[in-house]
Amino acid sequence: MLTVEAREEVWPLREPFRISRGSRTEAQVVVVTVSDGEHTGRGEGVPVARYNQTTDSVLAQIESVKSVRDLDRHKLQQLLAAGAARNALDCALWDLEAKTSDKHVWELANIPAVDQVETSFTISLDTTDRMAAAAKASATSPILKLKLGGDSSDLARVEAVREAAPSARLLIDANESWSPEHYRQIVPALKELAVQLIEQPFPADSDEVLETLDHLVPVCADESCHTTSDLPRLMNRYEVLNVKLDKTGGLTEALRLCQSARNSGFQLLIGCMVCSSLGIAPARLLAGSADYVDLDGPVLLAGDRNYGLLYANGRIGMPSKELWG
Repeated sequence: MLTVEAREEVWPLREPFRISRGSRTEAQVVVVTVSDGEHTGRGEGVPVARYNQTTDSVLAQIESVKSVRDLDRHKLQQLLAAGAARNALDCALWDLEAKTSDKHVWELANIPAVDQVETSFTISLDTTDRMAAAAKASATSPILKLKLGGDSSDLARVEAVREAAPSARLLIDANESWSPEHYRQIVPALKELAVQLIEQPFPADSDEVLETLDHLVPVCADESCHTTSDLPRLMNRYEVLNVKLDKTGGLTEALRLCQSARNSGFQLLIGCMVCSSLGIAPARLLAGSADYVDLDGPVLLAGDRNYGLLYANGRIGMPSKELWG
């Protein structure tokens, strides 16, 4: 029987991180270790309040499967629902399998290894001047992702960022904060500002309005897309899907979702919660074949793990074996 342990960790942020639903000054994560007595695998998950998760609920889910005999990734898919608990366990089991087989996870999963990928860097929701200043400070970043709030300042925020970073590719994320009227008013101007992607403009439970609106800029599902089972209802609403391991419940389902999404004609964005390099490492493997990459979680922290992922010139390297996989 495998030994499974889980604990909470709290990582302070470099500065407050704001989206339409609120702000935070720290990242709370759950770290799982799985051991066969000789080798140990690690995984990290982020409890998400939007999905009714807390640290306690995630730890309780992990506790519920600790005594399961012959626990493996395939059995785990049936034991736990998609979410942070399954993500942390699933990724720890992948890491353990890599260590016991003396292979990398990308070899085990038959994922092409891409040495460097370009990622977006997030500018959190703030006043127009502060977002412009943040963009100017990140002017060398090739891709900027702006958090918007659904209010009358949204367009001014984007205009100010575009002026501060004229050569950057711009993506925006509304985090479910827009109304249909706001969408109709702002999207033509966003297209003129060369915005390349609009992420989750409407609440997940009322995104059917996207079937009736013009998509002058491609629209990406985030809160509306968790697992492969979501694909049928997203077909006429979105062009792009944001795949996050804390939504899919780990790399195992994320691989299935990416393949099924491609087969259904969607483009892919590989995203993340605010977390350390341990949480990013499995998603980094998926990023090599993605259309968009948004894996800047560790950059938002005041510090990162030992052997953390290397971020340089807007690109992310592959995880080291000391970190994961």
